[in-house]
Amino acid sequence: MKELRDILFLDIETVSSSETYEGLNERMKTLWSRKASFLKREEGLTDDAFYFQRAGIYAEFGKVVSIGIGLFHMEEDKLILRLKALYDEDEKALLEQFNAILGKMRSDSLKLCAHNGREFDFPYLSRRMLINSISLPSVLDLSGKKPWEINHIDTMDMWKFGDWKHYTSLDLLAAIFNIESSKTDMSGSDVNRVYYKDQNLEKIADYCLQDVAVTAQLYLKLKNITAEPFEVTVTPAN
Repeated sequence: MKELRDILFLDIETVSSSETYEGLNERMKTLWSRKASFLKREEGLTDDAFYFQRAGIYAEFGKVVSIGIGLFHMEEDKLILRLKALYDEDEKALLEQFNAILGKMRSDSLKLCAHNGREFDFPYLSRRMLINSISLPSVLDLSGKKPWEINHIDTMDMWKFGDWKHYTSLDLLAAIFNIESSKTDMSGSDVNRVYYKDQNLEKIADYCLQDVAVTAQLYLKLKNITAEPFEVTVTPAN
């Protein structure tokens, strides 16, 4: 439990900042077109369709709509993973809520853990916080820190074992370690559609939370930590 106590497991879901390419101002349209020219896309895909498909994964053209978080606790010899979904149409309010949660935790020992977090979740959150004029919490502020002072854990990096060209999805690792998948009737590629077309942010938040649960269980497997009995509980959202 000592090893797990200060790890905050997380996952974020992001969408394009505007529903359509036409919804961007002229300056951002030009900059997206320039960005898109360097990206590989299907032949015949319009600028608008390509923007809807890909913009959400870039912090400059997207926004965070949900943050799932999880912490391990020990109760009566049972390891419990407590989950909570944060979500809001107002990105700044969402990020401030997340920042407030981090502020209540021990900053000297707090660690963040996500799958592909170093490449996506951690930098995306940091960039969007700055864009929204929010001061970075210590655990995300990397300025002046040495590599060993950065308290970020990435389960994908743990699986690479130094093989930096190797990408392995969370879903694949869940399968080989017999962890129930979070990919049911929804996947990451559906998030923009569910947000803008279906207008179902709660569904996105629930999907996000499932990824946190899988990541936390994967971490136990990668550290060879036996957790029996084990229980997952969900705190009411927001």
